[in-house]
Amino acid sequence: MESFSFGQVSTSSFVLMGIGAFIAIVVPIVIAIVWCRKKKEPFTTVLIGAAAFMLFAVMIEKIIQNVLIIPGQMGLPETPVSMFINARPFLLAFLLGLFPGVFEETGRLIAFKTILRKRTWRETSISYGIGHGGVEVVFAVGISLISYIVLGFLINSGEAVKEFEETLKAMDQPWMIEQVTGQMKTITGFDLTSLCTLLIERVFAVLFHIGASILVFYACRDKKKFWLYPLAIVIHTVIDGIAALQIVRAVKIPSIAIEIIFVLASVATFLGSYLLLYKRDKAKEAGA
Repeated sequence: MESFSFGQVSTSSFVLMGIGAFIAIVVPIVIAIVWCRKKKEPFTTVLIGAAAFMLFAVMIEKIIQNVLIIPGQMGLPETPVSMFINARPFLLAFLLGLFPGVFEETGRLIAFKTILRKRTWRETSISYGIGHGGVEVVFAVGISLISYIVLGFLINSGEAVKEFEETLKAMDQPWMIEQVTGQMKTITGFDLTSLCTLLIERVFAVLFHIGASILVFYACRDKKKFWLYPLAIVIHTVIDGIAALQIVRAVKIPSIAIEIIFVLASVATFLGSYLLLYKRDKAKEAGA
């Protein structure tokens, strides 16, 4: 295994990561509070959206992913299933897209069908989406950047490089090695462009989650519209699956192309669900 050198993390990078972490943690909370006060929505709906994400996406989904895919990549004993999946990049990419699609959208469905079943006003869908998307921002950006700061100090002290080399030795998948080395380079090269890109990407991710929440909400509210639930799964799977194709190196797709697809799909999901379901529902109510 070659020796890796990633350079040092500058003071400006630490400052920008700190600012990013603050924004990613505080802004979603402020937005949730303002929305709930303005619409007189129970804040518990936001918390339920956040809790459902943690349960279905962070816990259940990741546990199943780790059982089916991860063995053999992190020094764990391989299984026939993990060997079969990892030997087929397209199948791997499909599953990496399918898992979040199925588990996150099913989490929404179960939440709307059970604990939120009596909250039938349309604002509930957006409140849930803010909670689901907001907590993802907190973890995907806020907590990640805090961990980057910690790793940055370790990198500057020279302790992290050896640890990362050991991690890389335990991997036998090129795409996993690429991700780890890419993370190290992101930390040492973190600048204003990195911060803006990260935050802007999360804005569109939250828009998608609000749009998907509206879709699943109306799927639960009207039996004739239950098809909106599998539609949300398909959209989610396609978005994550396309990104996964590049990650596992099944297909060479320019990063800018993936970002454009993600932005367009997120905006289309949000505007489509908001205008055709939420807004139309509001207009009907006003007409009545």
